[in-house]
Formats: sequence, structure tokens, C-alpha cells
Amino acid sequence: MLACWGQQLGYTLKCVPDTIRLSLHSFTQEDATVVKCSGQLTAGITGVLHKEVKRLIPASSRIVLDLTDLTRMDSMGLGTIVSLYVSARTSGCKLELIHLSQRVRELFRITKVASLFEVYGDHPVKLP
Repeated sequence: MLACWGQQLGYTLKCVPDTIRLSLHSFTQEDATVVKCSGQLTAGITGVLHKEVKRLIPASSRIVLDLTDLTRMDSMGLGTIVSLYVSARTSGCKLELIHLSQRVRELFRITKVASLFEVYGDHPVKLP
């Protein structure tokens, strides 16, 4: 099945399989709330991550985004992570990223966003 959207007066129609989704699994481990992301963090679905992490910020001192199973990220995904970083920092919460793919690392490096985060290759907490 395809999900389609387009410009109201234009001819552009974009269709993507509705199987391209972002799924999240949140759990508490040691002193952190871990959010494991699977799928794609791209335009049209970034709100899923934003809503979940914003909900967690007030009750957490440390949030770890595990990007092990993230297959793709675009500029909207990057912007969402930066927005969450600002929200977390303002609330006194630490936002950490683990297991970034080489492509995501490159996106962070090119845009100079990598310097905002402590990026871990290994789990800073024990994951199930």
C-alpha cells in the first residue's frame, strides 16, 4: 500500500510505501531512559520521535537515543534531534546518542551538529 500526498495546485505527487515507518521502544535502564529507534527518521514521520521524547523529558535526567536500527535520516530528522537537544538541555536533562551509522555520523559532521552531543559507539548503559 502507498501513502501519497501532493501539492494542491501543482503536479507533484509523492508516494511512499506505508511500511516505511519509525518505531520506538522506550524503557528505563539504570539512570537513563533509553529510546530505541527503528526505521527511518525522515520528513513526515519525525513527529513520532519528537512527541515521545518531549513526553519523557520532564521525568528524566538522562535520555539515550539508540540509533542502532535507524536506516535513514534526512534534514527533518536532524532538525528534530537538535530541537530535542535544546528542549532537554533547557529542562536540565542530558540527551545522548549511541550507535550512529556512518551515514548519520557524516550528516552530523557536515552540518557541525556532532559537537553538540556526546556520541557513543558502545552502550553507555546496559541494554537488554
